[in-house]
Amino acid sequence: VQLQASGGGLVQVGGSLRLSCTASGSIFGINDMGWYRQSPGNQREWVANTTKDGITKYEDSVKGRFILSRNNVENTVHLQMNGLKPEDTAVYYCYADIVPRGSGFWSSVYWGQGTLVTVSS
Repeated sequence: VQLQASGGGLVQVGGSLRLSCTASGSIFGINDMGWYRQSPGNQREWVANTTKDGITKYEDSVKGRFILSRNNVENTVHLQMNGLKPEDTAVYYCYADIVPRGSGFWSSVYWGQGTLVTVSS
């Protein structure tokens, strides 16, 4: 089982980026999927997550600017980031709470490799 993240890059203030994350491998099911981020000198912080039933939550600073969507058929989650600010600059990590096939329905959290988002002023 692995997660592959993509979509980071350099953008100007007020611009938009779309991050994607796809889970692959021997997967029975996926519970939560979402994103964390980590900026230099800071701890990793939660950004947003969505349950398998589509309940989505956002960290307060990104509400109204970021949109999280999920495709349960493709095991993919997307983070549409609009109105980007310099303080959004960070490495973004996707995660998923995955039940691998043959695990006896026990889930584990898997992480993507991180994708850098840089917002320039």
